[in-house]
Amino acid sequence: MSRPRLLDLFCGAGGCSVGYHRAGFDVVGVDHRPQPHYPFEFIQMDAVEFLDRQRHRAFDAIHASPPCQAYTVGRHIHQSGQRHPDLIDRTRDMLRGTGKPWVIENVNGAPMKPPAVMLCGMMFGLRVLRHRWFESSELLFSPPHPKHPKGLSTGTLTAKKGGKGNGYSTGEHGLVCVAGNNFVRAAGAAAMGIDWPMTRKELANAIPPAFTEYVGRQLLAVARATA
Repeated sequence: MSRPRLLDLFCGAGGCSVGYHRAGFDVVGVDHRPQPHYPFEFIQMDAVEFLDRQRHRAFDAIHASPPCQAYTVGRHIHQSGQRHPDLIDRTRDMLRGTGKPWVIENVNGAPMKPPAVMLCGMMFGLRVLRHRWFESSELLFSPPHPKHPKGLSTGTLTAKKGGKGNGYSTGEHGLVCVAGNNFVRAAGAAAMGIDWPMTRKELANAIPPAFTEYVGRQLLAVARATA
């Protein structure tokens, strides 16, 4: 079994998928919205419905990144009374019923259950922090978490009256902030190690592939043993 198959639910533009592919999986992505920049086989469909229809049976492992907006620090900004979907508990229950090795990824503040691990860009030499939690049916390990150097900043160009800049993070001081739309697209892509086309909005929602390459190497051993 040279390359087990991994199902990436809520795949977006493929940040997680590329990491798993680099780890050794063949990946298929599922998302309810069109994803023209997704680099692998793609199925447009609601992720929960995909599981409900038992279409996961052809895969050896499953990753899911349910919408994170309900848990982010900025969830109240420009919300205008909008309620964001809270799908982690439902997704977890469905993944447990598949009998497959699985991983759920989400942000700080999401209702992840121990022994979830946190990954940070500093662990992989990236120029972005982007703390993300990974909960799994399997025991996962994480690298040491280096202290964030005090001398680094996100290098946001100020837009003060009469000054230069447009308020976007460029990374000239070491780090890039990829939250929201306040960064230069090329700088954000380089900081996260993303080398295929993505819009700035897609980058703002993406996971650095290094994260899931690291998780994927651990999951790969389980998938092969199970098969």
